[in-house]
Amino acid sequence: MPSWKPVSGPCSFWMQLLRLLVVLSSLWGLMSAYSHRDRAHDLMSKYPLIDGHNDLALQLRILHNNRLSQIDLRNVSKVTTDINRLQAGHVQAQMFAVYVLCGAQEKDAVRLTLEQIDLVRRMCTEYQDLELVTSAQGLKNSEMRHKTACLISIEGGHSIDSSLPALRMFYQLGVRSMALTHNCNTPWAESSSTLYNVYQRKNNSLTHFGKAVVEEMNRLGMIVDLSHSSWDTAKTVLKLSKAPVIFSHSSSYSICNHSRNVPDWLLHELKKNHGLIMINLHSGFIACRGQANISAVADHFDHIRKVIGAESIGIGADFEGAVNFPLGLEDVSKYPALIQELLRRKWSEDELASVLRLNFLRVFEEVERVRDELSETPPSEVQMPEEVQNPCRLDLRHPYLSRFASSRAHNGPSGLKSLLIWAMVLLLSSVLNC
Repeated sequence: MPSWKPVSGPCSFWMQLLRLLVVLSSLWGLMSAYSHRDRAHDLMSKYPLIDGHNDLALQLRILHNNRLSQIDLRNVSKVTTDINRLQAGHVQAQMFAVYVLCGAQEKDAVRLTLEQIDLVRRMCTEYQDLELVTSAQGLKNSEMRHKTACLISIEGGHSIDSSLPALRMFYQLGVRSMALTHNCNTPWAESSSTLYNVYQRKNNSLTHFGKAVVEEMNRLGMIVDLSHSSWDTAKTVLKLSKAPVIFSHSSSYSICNHSRNVPDWLLHELKKNHGLIMINLHSGFIACRGQANISAVADHFDHIRKVIGAESIGIGADFEGAVNFPLGLEDVSKYPALIQELLRRKWSEDELASVLRLNFLRVFEEVERVRDELSETPPSEVQMPEEVQNPCRLDLRHPYLSRFASSRAHNGPSGLKSLLIWAMVLLLSSVLNC
């Protein structure tokens, strides 16, 4: 039988020392990784996430035509969000977007938005694990009851059809945030996108009516969301709003130069407003080109923290609103992997507690404080100027008068003569009916 015989000499000593260092290094790496993973879960158990943007409602319309009876929200296929995965990802509150396509502008956007609100309200009242909330205190109460809280946000000002009364009614239905635009301009605010060639204006990123929308949202206690807005619109809002605003799902333009992201100069304006940028995880806004990874996401966090501090950062992943997410962050159960990476990068637990939930609670509470200060302010009666033509709007004039006004435009003097005859007929008819 061969016998083991230690090799002597200085070379063998250094070889064995090197092997020992390699083994120790590997063990330290495993211990460190385990420690960060364990710390991430412990931290998120104590400070569960409030996520700023999720488009599950849109996917349920596309895949199931809003028929909740056909699915079990605890385990839903073909999507990245369900109750089981929200719980696994330590998501305590989710802002659900009630998004309708820009093509519905000037058509049935209001009706479609109502249907999406109905869907979210049903989701969050028919399942015991979910709870619809409408206040900052409601978020805290929901956490104590170990529920996943649902907040409702409108994604795109086209949903209100340029109507402040519609905005107020949406608030009554539980909406607590609205993005001023989506990928299309509205008649009163400008989008960051040029996808739709509608309501093009120059040097007028937020009209008089647009300013009235922001002021009315301040009065109601509805969070102004600037994701999807143009930089000029965002700049105007940040100077106008009495309450903090959010970018519910945007990232850093310095890291990925996409128009949906926020440049440093605008981040500084956000800091002055005491608002919040909730970082989007979509690969197209993280890496710009190609597949992103967790490290690339963390680069956005690092950069924004350097520019305006961790107290201005949140998370708004945009799950269900995009199709390509970073490796390791493929669905809502994966948030702890991101927190683990930030811990590895020496983020403090206090900073991460703020990012996970405390920053959003601060903003929401401040929005409500401004609302309370404006409680004596009457509802705004500002209306959209009539030059905005909408073929789906009802002409409130008498149908006979409307018809003959149109006839006059086409037929000249003969049309005017007919109009006078019909006016006399209507007058005689009203006298005889008295």
